[in-house]
Amino acid sequence: MSAIEDVTGCRAAAQRTVAEHLRLTAEGRTEEWVGLFAPNAVLEFPFAPAGVPTKVTGRDALLAHMSNFPKTFDVQFVDLVFHDTVDPRLVVAEFRSTGTARTTGKPYEQKCISVVRTDEDARITHYLDYWNPLVAIEALTPTNVASGPGLGVTFGD
Repeated sequence: MSAIEDVTGCRAAAQRTVAEHLRLTAEGRTEEWVGLFAPNAVLEFPFAPAGVPTKVTGRDALLAHMSNFPKTFDVQFVDLVFHDTVDPRLVVAEFRSTGTARTTGKPYEQKCISVVRTDEDARITHYLDYWNPLVAIEALTPTNVASGPGLGVTFGD
């Protein structure tokens, strides 16, 4: 196998893992989803709102954190685009979520960029998730609640 084939295969495996992450998340298959991660993987949310962790480490914590997602949102991830990187184990993915917040029935339309590092087995070791928390807060806030300072909602763990 040539070095180019090796790099191409490594990149394809890493990208498949990210695509599978999106599929399993959308389907609410959290226990299978956590298997895509290395045992001490880190999931980071740089723009997490107050009350939502900015970093979750390890499979048990990941499972606990994501266990309520299927009860909170009914979504599909669409328009997935991968941007090639110099490191074939580093995936930059751009995509949208489209769906609804289950508790309010309001639309949940989110644009995301994820920066994902994988190991030699294409398991996720670090997932940096850039999404807009204001979109989630709006979707989860009942229509009859006035907006204002300190308004927040609970999602995640």
